[in-house]
Amino acid sequence: MRRSSNIAIPHRRKREGKTDYRVRLKLLKSRKPRLVVRKSRNNIICQVVKYEQKGDKIMVAATSRELKAFGWNFHPANLPSAYLTGFLCAERAKHHKVNHAVLDIGLYSITPGNRLFSALKGAIDGGLEIPHSADVFPSQERLSGRHIAAYAEKLKAENPAKYKKLFSAYVKEKAEPKDMPALFEEIKKKIAEAKGERKHAAKHAEHEHHEPAHTHHLHAKKSD
Repeated sequence: MRRSSNIAIPHRRKREGKTDYRVRLKLLKSRKPRLVVRKSRNNIICQVVKYEQKGDKIMVAATSRELKAFGWNFHPANLPSAYLTGFLCAERAKHHKVNHAVLDIGLYSITPGNRLFSALKGAIDGGLEIPHSADVFPSQERLSGRHIAAYAEKLKAENPAKYKKLFSAYVKEKAEPKDMPALFEEIKKKIAEAKGERKHAAKHAEHEHHEPAHTHHLHAKKSD
């Protein structure tokens, strides 16, 4: 006669390392929308997510790939791009009367100065009130891309071949790294003036990340 097992089987997302349900419960108990921030090699994704009994509802979203419609022609997943994506998401959130949120960075570890916190800084500057510690933000020099511009100019003068290799994508787009800090401020102004609306007809958001991840895990090994 087969005995029934009393061993509890963890939820699928927990088994797959996608969700820490204890931390998720804390986020849900706040009763505030979550600013979900995710990153990939070539994209930054920000979503304002509201919990409902039927499942999480994405209220607004923004991706760094959308920045090109505002005139941003630099890499879509660097620190300045992450900041501008968070700023764009916050501008859209305000139209849904969302002024407060809690940060959800999923299973990524807390690594001060990385792209996730660059996006958080952008969202806060865009008007979202989110509990945070200023210690996790990149410096203003890094947020605006001044460090990239300075390195590129130095490399261009000292090793043109290496410059062309490392910044080949910029060369192809006819984007000068030295112009990045000024363009950063210009794009930020455009986003604010447009209230997050793109001038070119396109989808509201590119759903590379279809399902909002649920939690912020302090001990995961992923980092920027």
